[in-house]
Amino acid sequence: MKICIWGEELAGWTAAALLAEYGNHILKAGSGLEPAQSSIRAEPGLMNRLRNGIEAGRIMPADENDPFSADIHWLAVGPGEEEQGRKIVADLAKKDTPVLVINQSNLGTGASDELQTLLDREREQQVVYLPDMLQGGQAIQQFAHPGVLLVGCEDERARVTFTALMRPFTREGTEIRLMSRKEAEFTKFAITGMLALRLGYINELASLADHVGVDIETVRDGMSTDQRVGPHYLSPGCGFGGHHFTQYIEGLAGLLSRTRGSTLLETVLEQNEFHKELPFRKLWQHYNCDLNGRRIALWGLAFKPGVATVESAPSLRITDALLAQGATLQVHDPEAQPEFRRIYGDNPQLVYCDTPYSAVGDADALLLLTSWPDYWSPNYTELHRLMNEPVIIDGRNVYDPQLLRDLGFTYYGVGRGQ
Repeated sequence: MKICIWGEELAGWTAAALLAEYGNHILKAGSGLEPAQSSIRAEPGLMNRLRNGIEAGRIMPADENDPFSADIHWLAVGPGEEEQGRKIVADLAKKDTPVLVINQSNLGTGASDELQTLLDREREQQVVYLPDMLQGGQAIQQFAHPGVLLVGCEDERARVTFTALMRPFTREGTEIRLMSRKEAEFTKFAITGMLALRLGYINELASLADHVGVDIETVRDGMSTDQRVGPHYLSPGCGFGGHHFTQYIEGLAGLLSRTRGSTLLETVLEQNEFHKELPFRKLWQHYNCDLNGRRIALWGLAFKPGVATVESAPSLRITDALLAQGATLQVHDPEAQPEFRRIYGDNPQLVYCDTPYSAVGDADALLLLTSWPDYWSPNYTELHRLMNEPVIIDGRNVYDPQLLRDLGFTYYGVGRGQ
């Protein structure tokens, strides 16, 4: 099949790479044949697959071909690019032949129906909505082996074409759940909102645990034994991030506010911003509200392990707060340092370090902000030797508090009963 991919989102680049592997001819519209965003280029396995497709002649630039000659159009524009999406679909509507638009963009509930109104049903021009369920760091695996596909489709011919296109990725028992376009869009919002509520709830419990003197990790383990609760998205920490995850929550929060007067998710978002600064507040209190001239190590800048992006990451708020207090920061992240440096540049209060251990040299405290595997089992003896003061603030509850205290560290976690 000939498929044109529109937009610069991770979902579109992932679709281009994997659809090309199964013989489809991909026309990539936009800035070129490689993602402009460094966070997308760092997606595990993506660039190799794209380059293989380009070398095989199955991924080509749309500006050197006729993008409207494609039978299928994969729309993966970002939030705030509604007008761009509408213009693409309006131009496609001028074709006298059938058109299938697979919309995998975050444009809000009802957006796919609006796109459908621009097309001509009589000429078999249809929109199918495919929720973007891909997570950064796992996009290739999740696209190639989806457990379930939620699909908003209201036309039988469109369903047949879409199912045939996705057959290489659904042959191992993938369940395809069909629903209306608007229901699929709302389902994506609802899933994201539920995850945000779980994260917000466990972080609120962690704050309470500090006050009542219990360890939230023990409580969390107990909660997860109840099958109605389970363990997923129940890890306390210093807030969630990720541009798209946050934008979905903001979109649903706005919809709830406008239609129901509900502030439920707005409260979750507000509290999440508060939790992002938790490691800073613990550090500030430890040093009696004076961090001027202190040397602070940060381990982890990305909003989660496995990604190279710092979008909406706790590291940004904490860095801003520490810089304002006059501290010097020694930072390390396995993947996200280039993007972090793009934001902060060569600030004289920032030292970019090649290894975790170089980041803690002469540090007055270590703040763990992202639970990369690199940080889970450090050489504690070396860590203690390198630090000026052995203070660890564990924003992800990676370490065992008793072990660290026995080794001579001052330890602060999230809801660990300090």
